[in-house]
Amino acid sequence: MTYQDLDVLSVNTIRTLAIDGVQKANSGHPGLPMGTAPMAYVLWTKFLKHNPHNPSWFNRDRFVLSAGHGSMLLYSLLHLTGYDLSLEDLKNFRQLGSKTPGHPEYGHTAGVETTTGPLGQGFATAIGMAMAERYLAARYNQPGLSLIDHYTYAIVSDGDLMEGISGESASLAGHLKLGKLIYLYDDNHISIEGTTDLAFSENVLERFQAYGWNTDRVADGNDTEAIEQAIRRAQGQELPSLIAVRTHIGYGSPNKQDKPSAHGSPLGAEEVRLTKEVYGWPEDKSFYIPDEALAHFRQAVPQGEEWEAEWNHLFARYQETFPELARELQRDLRRELPAGLLDRMPSFNEGDMVETRAASGKVINAIAPHFQDLIGGSADLAPSNNTHIQDGGDFSVFQPAGRNLHFGVREHTMGAALNGMSLHGGLRVYGGTFLIFSDYMKPAIRLASLMSQPVIYIFTHDSIGLGEDGPTHQPIEQLAALRAMPNILVIRPADANETKEAWKVALQTRDKPIAMALTRQKVPTVPAHKAKGLAQGGYILEQNAEHPDLILIATGSEVGLAQAAYRSLAEEGIKVRVVSLPSWELFEAQPQQYQNAVLPPDVTRRIAIEAASPMGWERFVGLNGKIIGMSTFGASGKIEDLMPHFGFTPEHVIEEAHNLLSR
Repeated sequence: MTYQDLDVLSVNTIRTLAIDGVQKANSGHPGLPMGTAPMAYVLWTKFLKHNPHNPSWFNRDRFVLSAGHGSMLLYSLLHLTGYDLSLEDLKNFRQLGSKTPGHPEYGHTAGVETTTGPLGQGFATAIGMAMAERYLAARYNQPGLSLIDHYTYAIVSDGDLMEGISGESASLAGHLKLGKLIYLYDDNHISIEGTTDLAFSENVLERFQAYGWNTDRVADGNDTEAIEQAIRRAQGQELPSLIAVRTHIGYGSPNKQDKPSAHGSPLGAEEVRLTKEVYGWPEDKSFYIPDEALAHFRQAVPQGEEWEAEWNHLFARYQETFPELARELQRDLRRELPAGLLDRMPSFNEGDMVETRAASGKVINAIAPHFQDLIGGSADLAPSNNTHIQDGGDFSVFQPAGRNLHFGVREHTMGAALNGMSLHGGLRVYGGTFLIFSDYMKPAIRLASLMSQPVIYIFTHDSIGLGEDGPTHQPIEQLAALRAMPNILVIRPADANETKEAWKVALQTRDKPIAMALTRQKVPTVPAHKAKGLAQGGYILEQNAEHPDLILIATGSEVGLAQAAYRSLAEEGIKVRVVSLPSWELFEAQPQQYQNAVLPPDVTRRIAIEAASPMGWERFVGLNGKIIGMSTFGASGKIEDLMPHFGFTPEHVIEEAHNLLSR
């Protein structure tokens, strides 16, 4: 058997495994794997540095299947090259509890670098991986000891390139000249509704050239030699590369090749038989893997072990010469904090008026000198978000070890890139924008939650309290939407000391993203010892009786408002308790005994105060309670006019308290 024959045999093995997986499930997307198998084969057998027996080897190349609907392509490659994914797993494609879900899921299947499926997300996430590689290489590599030196590859589709996030992120990648980023574009001219020219007729390569990318073209998607040469050319570039490979969706299917029907439906038993006949494949065998092909693919196992062993030897030499840097890298890969870091946070005096966004900035700059792999930035709002690390330098092609990330006005890309940097490992990342613009990055936040990535979001200007910018910038429903998302920690601190405590919680959280909602306006500082209750999500801030008749519950800037109302009600002789409830998720994670101590079930007269949508507060105030929130959009005006206009005054709280108590 010649090598060329082995190429064809191996490619068709990928194709037929994908076809059979989709057919058995009677669900899935066979067309993309059938068309892209040659480019994936070349990449995985001739370029990709990885170790199937240790998918988390740090210096591996990263591969992202951005077109995640073609997941059987990735699952076939993972099985064939020796990952912990059995043939039985392939046969259970798309079944409940299997290792082969409909779209690739990070943390669920060994070898899957990121969750993909929402088109464009993988495209942008991989850019974050390349950014992480560049930063860490600049920080840790030493002459003759290049610990961090790898590529980030992706297979992207027409759909990826149509999504707006691909334009945002491609622009950023070109600006940063991320030369170790190489994308193979499945240029098959077909979308679900028909040919792509129904809605997509731009010159893609010229578009990417304008973004600052190197571009190339392979005219025949089955020409493995041409694909190999194109990738080799891309590896020598200083710019990110997009290689357009002209493929045919559903390749080899006599009746479905180059047709939309090959995209998202099984071929059908008869068409599977006809397609295998075209491939010269045994028509009566499902999930057939020729011995020669399997042996060829499984060379990835000894090769991967050899690569990792070489790297481990390099790291041992590195440890001897640069022990402190080696310890820091190992610590950060374990997501551990530097010793004593939390004790380095600033102090804030009770009664001082401080913007919580400013308090957050002070925390960042207090810990940043002692935590070099804390890195972050903003979507062009650093002066407003207070996300800038003083003396941290600006991350750029000229300063790859800069710690201040400038995403430009690209919130969606920021969210996805932060995911990629976090997934890469070795960094703790944060990103800032206004809370209202969390909507622009919601798909990326959702994926961070789904992938359990501890990305920190700094969402400032968190209410109508931002003032004159008006309803376009004043968030209403955003807090409710974030709280509705599974596996995210939302914190709206009341003051500077709660903000400090929020950062402590965030830095110690390893399994979910953290969203902090911070004020533009100054708010009074509560006692530091009281603010420590933030770690429990909610706590008793003030009370004038152990057994109150009324509980005022608030978050963020409205805690000060609740305290003002409390003082007046207490003077009237009413038994009142003020509860600061900055994090619903943290509070509901506490033992029921603690929750009942803070919010006694027998005290049913409760008022929740939050300058946001009232949705969800029913769980804390009950049927007999009252919610003072926002059921309309805001307005443009000064904060001292807006708050009374929308009912956020001590007088209004007192009035509602009297109404409750008189029932």
